[in-house]
Amino acid sequence: MITTLIIIAVTCVVSFSAFNNRRLAEQLILWPPAVQRGQYYRLVTHGFIHADQSHLFLNMLTLFFFGRSMEPFYERILGPAGFALFYVSAIVVAILPTYFANKDNPAYRSLGASGGVSAVLFAFILINPWATILVFFVPMPAILYAVGYVAYSIYQDRRQADNINHSAHLWGAAYGIAFTVVSAPPVISHFLEQLSHPRFGL
Repeated sequence: MITTLIIIAVTCVVSFSAFNNRRLAEQLILWPPAVQRGQYYRLVTHGFIHADQSHLFLNMLTLFFFGRSMEPFYERILGPAGFALFYVSAIVVAILPTYFANKDNPAYRSLGASGGVSAVLFAFILINPWATILVFFVPMPAILYAVGYVAYSIYQDRRQADNINHSAHLWGAAYGIAFTVVSAPPVISHFLEQLSHPRFGL
């Protein structure tokens, strides 16, 4: 899980640096006018800074637990850089709908690794639908968590009542599934077979 640990380490270093350096944060955040001026790197770098320490902690904790499970899978299929390719591309793809929806809004900004983390999480659920996930310390089958996560994200995205980019969560989740299916088509039959044989508590 060396790649996962490197991603976590880089994200923590960059995020903590940005906490104490507003100019750095402004240079890395997803800001549509800057992207339109050719600063395309922001489509990636926004995923390596966070709003605060709790935002960073939750994303990196999730990435740690699920990244270490998925990293060998992608590296086996795509080579040593497979997981890094998956994660970084997920950050970009997850934010694109948000960018296009706000490309004429100079007041809009977005940051955080949630799109990439959601992709990793849903790729894990695709392969392990009956794994146990703790939600506020309450055990829950992964597939049921996925249904609730998607429903909640859709609801909140439509409400637009908070500062969380629920669109990135949804598109990250969708990309995680799509990327995994394209990379390894047999996971579809594996998922359906697993789904038909519930194994609670595993």
